[in-house]
Parts: sequence; C-alpha cells; structure tokens
Amino acid sequence: MYNNKRFLAIIPARRGSKGLKDKNIKRLCGKPMIFYTIEAAKNSGIFDDIIVSTDSQLYADISIEYGASVPLLRPEHLSTDTATTNDVIEYTIKKLRELDMEYDYFMILQPTSPLRKTEDIIGAVNLLFEKKANSIISVCESEHSPLYANILDSSLSMDSFLPKDIKSRRQELPKYYRLNGAIYLSKVDYFLQYKDLYRHKSYAYIMDKQRSIDIDDDIDFFLAENLMKLIK
Repeated sequence: MYNNKRFLAIIPARRGSKGLKDKNIKRLCGKPMIFYTIEAAKNSGIFDDIIVSTDSQLYADISIEYGASVPLLRPEHLSTDTATTNDVIEYTIKKLRELDMEYDYFMILQPTSPLRKTEDIIGAVNLLFEKKANSIISVCESEHSPLYANILDSSLSMDSFLPKDIKSRRQELPKYYRLNGAIYLSKVDYFLQYKDLYRHKSYAYIMDKQRSIDIDDDIDFFLAENLMKLIK
C-alpha cells in the first residue's frame, strides 16, 4: 500500500524475439535482462505486487528466482507478434480480479529498459499525485528533430524534403520528445474504461537519454551493456 492506494507492477516478458533472441532473459552484465527491472521495482517500495506476464515457464522460473510473482501464464492468443500490450494489461487485470487481487494503479515496466532506475519509478508516481493524473508516460528528448525528417518515394527525390522556413541551426529548433518505453503508469479504472493512456489528464515523466535505452537489437544491447559498465 502506497499513499493508501494499491499499486501493481506488470512486467511483460513474452518469450522469443525477432530482433534479439530471448532478449528478456539474455544475460546483461552477468544477470538476465529482466533482473534489472524486477530489482528496480522491488527497491522502489511502491508495489503491492510485482507480476511478470509471460508465456514461458523458463521466464517464469527466472522471474520468481529474482523476487517477482507469476500467478498465471499468458494464453497463446496473447503471445503472438500481433498481441498488443493493451490486450495483455486488460487480460492480466481481469484475471487477477478473479483471484481477488484488486489495485488502484498499475505500472508497465518493460524488461528492455534495464537502465531505468528505482528513482524513475518513484518520480513517476510522485508526479502522478502532484498532477492528480490519470496516467503518466515516460519520455526522453528526441535524438534528432523530426523537422529534419520526411518520407521518400520510390524515386528517392529530395526535392522539398525540408520545409522552406525551417531554421538551419539546431539550437534554434524547438525541443521534441519521444516515448522511451520505460514507464507506463495508469489508474486501473481509467485504463479499463478507455483502453487508452493518452485520453485526458495524462502527463510526461521526462528521463535522460542514458536511462532511456530500449533494447531491441544487438546495437542497443551493446550500448546498454557498456553504459552499465561505465556507471557501476
């Protein structure tokens, strides 16, 4: 119980990955990648329960070893490439309610953000109460301004690729932010009503780039591993 409210952490960890094989349990600086998310959640002191949503008994066993719970395995229809995170959230919350496990808020913590800190989890929850928000989503500053990006057709023509009135100096451009995938926090009732975290009273929790690496391929893994070695 935190601030007289019940909080649930959901760590989605489907087995397999096209970009990086078994990335959720791939060993990162000597530990399975999922360890870092479980540890950050435990150390925050926020959550009444920390649950890993997986379709793999191996992933479940590893998660339990490091202190998470796996009260149920995902059904096959929620374990495909086409299954959405929203579907997984709804299924998990409703199944837990059948077990008399009720919560006021949930936080999605993806294992592929191992540099997210305990302080980020606490900071997002503090912002939730400060803003009296329905949801909080983590972001970081974009590496490149989208104003310098455009689509290309099959001709590869760059004619009018950039707007005529765009500023030439990077320092003069507005600051853009992107989702970093590290934290999604929401009221349970709000999510179940809208199946949408961005409907109203939704706010950004800003993280720095270093803690915002979202591991999807070998390059991301290399960057994360070397950053973790540097900041130890």
